[in-house]
Amino acid sequence: PIPAQTLSCRAFFWLVSLLLSSLIWFIAVKASDPHDEPLQKGLLIFGVMFSVLLQEAFRFLYYKLLRKAIEGLVALSEDGCSPISIQQMAYVMSGAFSMINLLADALGPGTVGIHGDSQLYFLTSAFMTMVLIFLHTFWGILFFHGCEHRRWWEITAVVVMHLAVSGSTFCNPLYVGSLVPSYLLMAAAAVWAYHLSGGSAQNLRRFLLCK
Repeated sequence: PIPAQTLSCRAFFWLVSLLLSSLIWFIAVKASDPHDEPLQKGLLIFGVMFSVLLQEAFRFLYYKLLRKAIEGLVALSEDGCSPISIQQMAYVMSGAFSMINLLADALGPGTVGIHGDSQLYFLTSAFMTMVLIFLHTFWGILFFHGCEHRRWWEITAVVVMHLAVSGSTFCNPLYVGSLVPSYLLMAAAAVWAYHLSGGSAQNLRRFLLCK
C-alpha cells in the first residue's frame, strides 16, 4: 500500500500544478483582447512554458516530501531499510491526462482533416502521449538523482528537455517537427536514466539473451 499511496500523492501534485497553470492562463486570456491573434499566441506560448516550470517545481516539492517520508519509514522499520526508494517512485501521471484530453477531442464535434489539414491528429497524439509517459519516467529518475547527489546540472537538463519537448509541439500540424525530436530526446534520456540506475551494457546483454 505504501507505493500506491506515494503514487497517489504524485498524482495529486501533478493535478495541482496543472490546475494552477491552467488558472493563470485562463485569467490572462480573459483579461486580454480575444481578437488579437499575435497576443493570444504569445499567451499560449507563455502558458505552456509556465506550466512546464510549475510542473518541475512541484516535482521538486514531491521529492522533498518523498525524502521526508522515506526518513520516517526508515526510523519505523525493524531492519533500518525503507520499503520504497526514490527510483521506484519516479513514475508519471501525465499519460493519463494526455489520454483523457485526446479522448475528449475524439468525442467531437467535427471531423479531423475536413478542411485539408492532416488526418493524423489522433495517431500522432497517441505517439506523443506514449513518448511523454516514457520521458516523464526518465526525467523523474534524472531529477531525483540530481536532487539526491546535488547535481544541479542534471536538474537543469531535465527542465531544458521538458521545455524543448513542449516547445516542439508548436510545430504542429507539422507533426514530424515534434515527434522526431521528442523520440530522440527520449532515447537519450533512457540511456542516461539506465546508467544512473546502475545499468550496464553487460546487464542489458544478459537481459536480451535471457541469461
